[in-house]
Amino acid sequence: MHLPLNIAELKSSEFNQATMCSRSIKDELRENLINKLDRRDIIFPGIVGYDDSVVPQIVNAILSRHNFILLGLRGQAKSRILRELVGLLDEQTPAVEGCEINDNPYAPICKACRLLIEERGDQAPVTFIPRDRRYVEKLATPDVTIADLIGDLDPIKAARGGHLLSDELTIHYGLLPRANRGIFAINELPDLASKVQVGLFNIMQEGDVQIKGYPIRMPLDVMLVFSANPEDYTARGKIITPLKDRIGSEINTHYPSSIEEAVEITRQEAWLARNGQAMHVPEFIMRAVEQVAFEARRDQRVDKRSGVSQRLPISAIENVISNAERRRFSSDEPGIVPRISDIYAALPSITGKLELEYEGEQRGAANVARDLVRSAVGKVFEEYFEHIDCSPIIAWFDDGGAIRVSDTDGAALCLKSFRQVNGLLAAAERSGLVDKSDSQILVAVCELILEGLHAQKKISRSEERGYIAAKPERRGQSYESFSRSRKIN
Repeated sequence: MHLPLNIAELKSSEFNQATMCSRSIKDELRENLINKLDRRDIIFPGIVGYDDSVVPQIVNAILSRHNFILLGLRGQAKSRILRELVGLLDEQTPAVEGCEINDNPYAPICKACRLLIEERGDQAPVTFIPRDRRYVEKLATPDVTIADLIGDLDPIKAARGGHLLSDELTIHYGLLPRANRGIFAINELPDLASKVQVGLFNIMQEGDVQIKGYPIRMPLDVMLVFSANPEDYTARGKIITPLKDRIGSEINTHYPSSIEEAVEITRQEAWLARNGQAMHVPEFIMRAVEQVAFEARRDQRVDKRSGVSQRLPISAIENVISNAERRRFSSDEPGIVPRISDIYAALPSITGKLELEYEGEQRGAANVARDLVRSAVGKVFEEYFEHIDCSPIIAWFDDGGAIRVSDTDGAALCLKSFRQVNGLLAAAERSGLVDKSDSQILVAVCELILEGLHAQKKISRSEERGYIAAKPERRGQSYESFSRSRKIN
């Protein structure tokens, strides 16, 4: 397709003056969104768990031509959603060639473009801006200045061009003008200084700014979107009232509401492929890793205001697989199959994601993380083994049995130990999670059983002795009373 090279060719193309002068960036987003809705297309590909909550609110905001803000704790895909808005822009749009602010060839707002078109008329050259270059993002920090966002006077430009400092031609444009006819996103909005926020709302509403005391009219065509942590937004009060008043919609994000959604997100985001190596990640391992994040969000020792990012299970499962990969190299196993012990080996990817309250700090991040893993594995164990009798396993430990396995032991060595435990392999096979011929999966299921019984305080585990009998006072009852009270299937 031949693209117009100047304004004369542009006028006779689909990018005619009537179309381009009547449609703002917000109209463009609205029309393209309506087309997607008509085609039943996915609005935000890769965004999971927001179909019935966040996405409809964003759709409403765009249909209303609102600037909007996403409020949510860390790791809730706020930045990703903002970047996905690029998909609602036209594939490309014409602009005056060489313009720093992507000026509309039919209605330029910068002085340099106006002078160019006055001089060359319809022969003024045009260029086409792809959609990805029409998205500008800035992470707000306290040191961001008006000059960074709006612009500043450039003495060098003034000297070279022989202009007065008050001349518009001396401006070095900031990020916001450079986002003209596009989307400008600011992450962590509360961290902007108040005087910078004043510059934002002034240009949003009135379209004019003052640079070094010189008032300049800049009717920019920009879609402004923001993100913020709700704790900062409401408690610290750093978003000034006039700016809040000019943000059309306030949309709250959230963490996944179910394990299934969380697993889908992690499978999508985590690096699971390991250069074509044979690998199988059991579903119960994925669910256990996700459950760690769910347990952390409920735990009183973890700071609720900070949140527990969805990056926790993503990083954790990558570390879990890496530990299984390391074991494969040392034990010559045929493939990579993670186990429960690999989750404990992935503690370094968990502890850094937790902001602890005073009680948690006293306990220590590593100990809190171990508690969370144990609790998570216990929940997953209950899901799979609720109706499977594990009393023979408990009885074996109560009779003095003990086994010790390492996360570096190969499947054959682990099975040699597990066969000693009365009823362990039988319970694993009855679970339906394993094929007898797959020794690696069998080992993983056996570890799930042992760790699940440990989480329920039916057996105990120590770093020195491995899995051993639980003391009656720790489980709350003796094995005999437990056997009488438990229904045998």
